[in-house]
Amino acid sequence: MYPKVKVTQVRSLIKRPKDQRATIEALGLGRISATVVKECTPQVLGMIKKVSHLVKVEETE
Repeated sequence: MYPKVKVTQVRSLIKRPKDQRATIEALGLGRISATVVKECTPQVLGMIKKVSHLVKVEETE
């Protein structure tokens, strides 16, 4: 079982490339202040790294 992280979108998607928009949508976000809790799998960590300038990440238990 993987630990969980809380991902919150803090920046807008206006004037962002399509791949970053698609990554935000795949994470389940889409508007500022939207928050989701995800498992810390390698795939999710890669997506978070790709849009790290748009999101805030916190560890949860």
